Order: sequence, then structure tokens, then C-alpha cells
Amino acid sequence: MPSEKEDRRAPHLKPTLRVMTTTLWEYPSQHYDATRTTPPSPGASRSVRGATQGSKHYTGATPSWVVWQLLQRYTREGDTVLDPMCGSGTTLDVCTDLNRSGVGFDLAPSRPDITQADARHLPVADESADFVFIDPPYSTHVDYSDDPRCIGKLDAAGEDDGRAYYDAMGKVFAQIDRVLRNRRYLALYVSDSWRKRSQGPGGVFMPIGFELFAMLRTRFKPVDIICVVRQNQKLGKGNWHKAAEEGNFFLRGFNYLLIFKKERAEPSAAPGSARAQSHRSAASRSQRDSAR
Repeated sequence: MPSEKEDRRAPHLKPTLRVMTTTLWEYPSQHYDATRTTPPSPGASRSVRGATQGSKHYTGATPSWVVWQLLQRYTREGDTVLDPMCGSGTTLDVCTDLNRSGVGFDLAPSRPDITQADARHLPVADESADFVFIDPPYSTHVDYSDDPRCIGKLDAAGEDDGRAYYDAMGKVFAQIDRVLRNRRYLALYVSDSWRKRSQGPGGVFMPIGFELFAMLRTRFKPVDIICVVRQNQKLGKGNWHKAAEEGNFFLRGFNYLLIFKKERAEPSAAPGSARAQSHRSAASRSQRDSAR
């Protein structure tokens, strides 16, 4: 419990975290406050209160509140949590706060504990992750990297009708399917998109959330869909609302949080195998218990 003196020193501390119980989430800030041990110099460490997760300066950073909620519900201490598009490391920091083992990859790593890798070719063993979180590019709105392989350079409403973008995301989902353990969970944080035409009125709507949901459903079992209300300062600007009115379009006011579970039938055991013998022993014990 922090002392009264500590509280006076940190008036910026955010509200207390609690597990959200509805499918409508409105996070109060980009980050939650945490107390984390950091090494200020070799051989020394100090406890920092009010530490954040990832970088507030990273464009398109995931709200750490969202990752915290997911890990509280779908993981346990010691579990391996994998983020194939780790950005500024938000997922890794939440894992540290909750005593999970975070594994992060990115085409353009922003810090040493993120490994350089393409999410379409993850350098990890099959079924080695207990949970996967992914916050992918929503088409081409953010310039994440100079790397030409970056999925954020693929237009979800391009001349190919977004085929390259969705094909790339399909390869990412295949990798997630490969590395996620059976009967464990994954979550995708994503938004639809809209882009004004370069000339003339109107624009193009990209239902990215629905498209990716349909793709994931071919591999995983849907668990739920959460609507996460975005605290975006741009949504409060009068000129943005005026442009939306005049152009007859909508500003993006929420993100989807799509939660899935990997469910595969367990392979049947050969009659003489140890697994089959174990199953027979269990069945025998069950019959004896029933007869008592």
C-alpha cells in the first residue's frame, strides 16, 4: 500500500485497475500506472512508481489497459504471451507487471527485448505460446517502418481490392495457429477504416474488422467481440466533426477486440500406447468409483 507521502508525490496516478465485465470498454487513459523495478545503472536498481507500458510517443500504440484485461482473463502467471507485431513493447511491459513471460517480434524493433522478425515467418517452435495478442496495421494510415515488407504499406482498399493486405494477414494468422497451444486464446485489436478520395467528394470504407474476423473464424473458435471506445483527442476537434458532416462520413470512434480460442481434436491413441493405457486406467477408476 503506497504511503500518503508517495501519493502526494504522484498526483498523476491513474484510476485503479479492475476487470471489465461488459462487452463495451472505455479505457480512461492510454496507460495504467505500475510499480516496476528498473536498472538506472549497471549493478543497481530502483522501484519506479507510475511506470507506463510501451512508449506514449509511438504512433498507433496499443492501450495497455486492453492487454491487461486480456491477460487477467486468459492467462496465468508464468504463461508465455507472444506479440508478433510488438511495436513499442506495450505487451512485454504488461507481461512484466503480471508475471507473464512476454515474447515480442517486430519488423522494426524499437528496443532490445523485441526480436526482429516478420510476423509471417515467426522464429519460434510450434505450440509454444499460451496466448497471442496482435494489433496489426489498419491499412496504410500509419508509416511504421521503411521496410518494404511492412504490412502497413499494403492498402486494404487498393487497386487489387485489398487482396495483398488480406493475403499477408492470412499468413500471419497461419503462424499464430502454428505457435499457439491447443485450447488457448488469442486476441486481435483492430479498427475499420475510411479514406477520402484524392479527388472529388466521397471516399472508400474498409470493413477490416469484419474481414479479419471471417478469416480468423476459419481457424479458430470465436469467443467474443468487445467494442473498445477510443479516447482520441482528434475526436474532440470541431473542424474534424465539421469535415465529417460536410463530407457525409463517420469518424472512427471504436476498435474491435476479437477474442478466439484454438480448439483442435486430440489425436486418437493407438490401442497399445501409453496414452491408451492411461485412458483405460482412468475409465476403470471411474467405474469403480461409480460402483461404490
